[in-house]
Amino acid sequence: MNRWLLIAGDFTPLGGMDRANHALASSLAAAPGAEVHLVAHRVWRDLEQQKSVHVDLVRRPFGSHFAGGPFLAAEGQRRAKRFTGGCVIANGGNADAGDVTWVHYLHAAYAPRAAGIRARFQGRAMHQYYLAHERRALTRARIVLCNSQRTASDVHQRLGIGTDRTRVVYYGSDPEGFAVVSDAERASARQELGWAADRPVVLFIGALGDRRKGFDRVFTAWQELCRDPGWDADLAVAGHGGELSRWRRLAAEAGLGRRITFLGFRNDVSRVLAAADALVHPARYEAYGLGVHEALCRGLPAIVSAAAGVAELYPADLSDLLIQDVEDTTEIAERLHRWRGDMAGSAARVRAFADRLRSRTWADMSADIRLAVGA
Repeated sequence: MNRWLLIAGDFTPLGGMDRANHALASSLAAAPGAEVHLVAHRVWRDLEQQKSVHVDLVRRPFGSHFAGGPFLAAEGQRRAKRFTGGCVIANGGNADAGDVTWVHYLHAAYAPRAAGIRARFQGRAMHQYYLAHERRALTRARIVLCNSQRTASDVHQRLGIGTDRTRVVYYGSDPEGFAVVSDAERASARQELGWAADRPVVLFIGALGDRRKGFDRVFTAWQELCRDPGWDADLAVAGHGGELSRWRRLAAEAGLGRRITFLGFRNDVSRVLAAADALVHPARYEAYGLGVHEALCRGLPAIVSAAAGVAELYPADLSDLLIQDVEDTTEIAERLHRWRGDMAGSAARVRAFADRLRSRTWADMSADIRLAVGA
């Protein structure tokens, strides 16, 4: 089977599910005789330029995923009905295509927690919309692709979908773009970002529009840590969203203006990872966690929620990096203290895991998807 219709919001290399979508489309399009059709709001230029790729762009009013959702669903379903002799893969509830659904994030597994009355009202409305479309699409799908065992378990338990229709396919990696950081690269990246060469930096990556990624827990833990005069690490925060200005204000009011740096949105994540010494990610819900995966590939110890999908892959000797209770800021602080007490040892222990993750490429993921869907 060399004809494909892929339906997703974005096919870009910028991160998360968008990177996985981009990688799948790129791999499928590279096969001899391939014909790949994309229905999306945004498609990266390298895909648009390939002769085997045909793009159908759908408008996204005001740049809003929520506002664009109905348009994407309608166009995706229209195209799917007319598509023959190939395989249709739609992201989650983006479209009820009736063939393969690829779950990167299950709305039935987590209810957003936003600050502010307006944000909470909008969040509830969006959540209900996505829940309904997700349930319909997954219930009718021939195959449900899951990015982790955690996701597959949620699909079974929350939506009652049988194990005979689910397939777990883990994400891949870019071995060159996310290689283990050299000393020279770290020094160059730190200089570029204006970070002190002699102070450890812990990185947090995640949207600041709601509390799913757990930055509120990191912030409280960081306050605890900075009360200790011996704590010499700084925190860098890469991400944007409706609460960014609030967190900047709270950091200044808490006297942490020099201990927490807010970087905003970054499209050079690999470069930012090169400058850091560790990652902290106490997400309340994480179907997988590609940002954690990529930090590990760069050789950074990643302190992550034990319930995150990516945590399934951690070897036993890295269990000290897994946060058992993400609401317990004392536990988060203690795990960071433990890392700081043996930075070199933690980095050395992560190295073998990084090599293993990096050895699985995006092409490997795409090959597994082909097998999973019977193509």
